[in-house]
Amino acid sequence: MEWFGATEYWTSRLVFQKGLAALYLVAFLAAALQFRALVGERGMLPVPRFVARVPARRSPSLFHLHYSDRFFAGCAWTGCAVAAALLAGADSLVPLWAAMLLWLVPWALYLSIVNVGQTWYAFGWESLLLEVGFLGVFLGNDEVAPPVVVLFLLRWVLFRVEFGAGLIKMRGDECWRRLTCLDHHHETQPMPGPLSWFFHRLPKPLHRVETAANHVTQLVVPFLLFAPQPVASAAAALMIVTQLWLVLSGNFAWLNWITVVLALPAVAWPSDPPPVGDAPLWYVAVVLAVSALLLALSHAPVRNMLSRRQVMNRSFDPLHLVNTYGAFGTVSRVRHEVVLEGTADETPREDSEWREYEFKGKPGDPRRWPRQFAPYHLRLDWLMWFAALSPAYASPWFGGLVERLLQNDPDTLRLLRRSPFPADAPPRHIRARLFRYRFTTWRELRETGACWERTCVREFFPPTRLAGSTRKS
Repeated sequence: MEWFGATEYWTSRLVFQKGLAALYLVAFLAAALQFRALVGERGMLPVPRFVARVPARRSPSLFHLHYSDRFFAGCAWTGCAVAAALLAGADSLVPLWAAMLLWLVPWALYLSIVNVGQTWYAFGWESLLLEVGFLGVFLGNDEVAPPVVVLFLLRWVLFRVEFGAGLIKMRGDECWRRLTCLDHHHETQPMPGPLSWFFHRLPKPLHRVETAANHVTQLVVPFLLFAPQPVASAAAALMIVTQLWLVLSGNFAWLNWITVVLALPAVAWPSDPPPVGDAPLWYVAVVLAVSALLLALSHAPVRNMLSRRQVMNRSFDPLHLVNTYGAFGTVSRVRHEVVLEGTADETPREDSEWREYEFKGKPGDPRRWPRQFAPYHLRLDWLMWFAALSPAYASPWFGGLVERLLQNDPDTLRLLRRSPFPADAPPRHIRARLFRYRFTTWRELRETGACWERTCVREFFPPTRLAGSTRKS
């Protein structure tokens, strides 16, 4: 069955599998370290409450069978362990069938987490990791050559990621068509990185070039993925360079990195693969059946891409086997941030001392320079950006966040960079104010040392205390 395998992509498979395992490790680590405050038994959106109202057929997950914080932690840390083993090459030490089962474990565990994660896990890169991870199950190990049909499906996913993102931009905000979106995007993106200030201050003509290059990469180059080599390798390499440029410009969790990983199998890497025999008949049958299923399911994202009402980041089945992607169809012109503050005063007054909570990634203190966190995902910081866009985004969980800050909840405080209150003296009241943020100019940066300038816009959440709480002065 020489037609089934492509030995020339031996190294391509290897680097792809290593990259996928590394991203699984990051995803499970983020889940293990953040879940208690977000979806735990005492979290802002508890899993037990979710599974009680949503049937398993709509959100397949191990946690429909049983949930406890200890069980969730066990699943997340097991995912970390299996991902680390795969990164170390464990799949090459076992038979083909065992390697496939080994790759199936992190996919099933992460699917279980995403399907009960609610708004904390409603990001396009969650579904993308699952879609790509499912294909990774069928790539095989050292016993067989990489299956041609799976390599094709990986390029098909990459095509949909890039081309769908390009279409959503051209159909969305007119600034993409005018080549002016990057005049604002670096400043207003969800979580700026350490170089975002410099990207924002690039000359506007260069921003036009950036935008035009993005359109070419997303709307033209994807078609070249299906061209003969070396054209396909050149197309994938151009996509990788573009994604690394985005890595430098901001924090987008593992979105850019998984796109890089997804492009790796399209590159014909120089290699000297060892001789392998024919793929087992059962393996050929399984791969072809799964590939036929995925191609049949692809009609939904294709129909969405061709629709004038194209939507971003939607899954078309509960297993996240095929999905639609896209980002920043609309670009904000002004950056708003929700700033949380607490006071120890029993009754807030005009002269009360309000102390600000500091988040790890989202802007706060104007003098604190943004840090690099991607590919790690700070879920609360990202949702705070959405909250600033509209209070409706925060309505399911913001009250729970305030309540836990009033309690000095240790799990919640671990999501923050710093709490202004000692562990044994929680605040009496919490409030939230909406500020407008903008990057400073070169002159302002030199004079003040601050990368941000901010102005209070209005109250976002009125001063609130725990119901029935009293304390003697």
